[in-house]
Amino acid sequence: MENKRILTRRKFVQGTIATGLASGGFLSTKRVFGFQSPNDRPVFATIGLRNQGVSITNKSTKFADFAALADVDSKVLGTNVVDLEKRQGKKPDSYSDYRRILDRKDIDAVMIATPDHWHTKIAVEAMLAGKDVYCEKPLTLTIDEGKLIEQVKKKTGRTFQVGTMQRTESSQRFLQAIALVRAGRIGKVKKVTCGIGGFGPSPVIPEAPVPAEMDWDKWLGPAPKVPYRALPEMRKGYGGGVPLYSNCHYAFRNWHAYSGGKLTDWGAHHVDIACWALSPKNNGSNDRTSDQMRAKKVTPVDYKFDVEYDKNGYPLVDDKYDIAIKYNIKVDMLDGVELLITNEGDNGILFEGTKGRFFVNRGKIVGKPVEDLASNPLPANAVEDVYGGPVPENHTLNFIEAINNKVEPISDVWTHNQMLEICHLSNIAMRLGRPLDWDPDKREVIGDKQANSFLSRENRKGFEINM
Repeated sequence: MENKRILTRRKFVQGTIATGLASGGFLSTKRVFGFQSPNDRPVFATIGLRNQGVSITNKSTKFADFAALADVDSKVLGTNVVDLEKRQGKKPDSYSDYRRILDRKDIDAVMIATPDHWHTKIAVEAMLAGKDVYCEKPLTLTIDEGKLIEQVKKKTGRTFQVGTMQRTESSQRFLQAIALVRAGRIGKVKKVTCGIGGFGPSPVIPEAPVPAEMDWDKWLGPAPKVPYRALPEMRKGYGGGVPLYSNCHYAFRNWHAYSGGKLTDWGAHHVDIACWALSPKNNGSNDRTSDQMRAKKVTPVDYKFDVEYDKNGYPLVDDKYDIAIKYNIKVDMLDGVELLITNEGDNGILFEGTKGRFFVNRGKIVGKPVEDLASNPLPANAVEDVYGGPVPENHTLNFIEAINNKVEPISDVWTHNQMLEICHLSNIAMRLGRPLDWDPDKREVIGDKQANSFLSRENRKGFEINM
């Protein structure tokens, strides 16, 4: 089987070179051999092509060859097939059903960038089909989905990278922040504040005709069957304008049926970095023994929804966004550090300790401990010590290196799930309107049957996970 895969990969890359030369030399030899020799370059496919799907595919063509794309929107699919053919010099195959990709033996790995409610089903089935997986964040819609992914990863031994690219990219600012904390430059950490932004009030979003290019039933997939909704306001994007207010496209993050709002969107980035900084042992391994990154209690200090919820934690209307639009959530970590997740202030992370504080986000890292680096720099290898080795130019390259070296990538499922549990619990606590005591070993809410009912979700009939 391995010889067949190598021959298929060689044939694909040779076709890429030929197509590039035939089109006037658009694709240079250096571009084709951007990562390794053509025989060794992995063959990828992307499932879900809006927003991050496009971004991670385009950033990855330097290191991998894309044989196929899949999306339930035919217009988005067609546009991206054309764009990718121009980029890599060979036309990828296109599918409306991702399972066609999983059936192919020539594809080594899949990149998953669908809405969140599809992540677990596709990821599990991909691993069982023998594919390595790169999946966008947040990895799961529920905590129990994270447990299932861990079980299947152990069973199959596949390489699995989560798309929390702040661990690798953003000019290494977040790695420098972690290095500052570990070097004791702010003393003992007392409080970490994650500013993740919020949403404004939701308009009423009426039922609307499903766009001709959209397979709405497939888009819903594991989620409950509901009507398509949209307002006429449009936003420019791949495949032309798309409804800005709809229960599809990027606005899916605003409904709990498909995502967790800013808590699991930006929270999956900043809470991840905060927990990594608090956990010296957490350097991308599957070591879940560090108490410093684990929560014991989640308390919604204040919060606001734009819709009413019943006593069971479910919205009373279905024509408006139902995620929280304002919140301050206090998380008690097991070592005594207070983690605050808020929609207030700048987007980024504020670290406060007994000797000082500093702030970091994708655009800057500022504060006296940072200024002091001019006269008292960190050791030359401080950032590499955080990362566990040389930092590659992007997150995909780390994924490929992990595949080749048979090691865990920098953003592994174990540590991702551990911090994402905090984000999921924050949403549950707000929906139920009470603090939640968490057992991080058993991974369940202590003494709260109702809260524990939110740890899982039953997939819609016909969209069960194929084990």
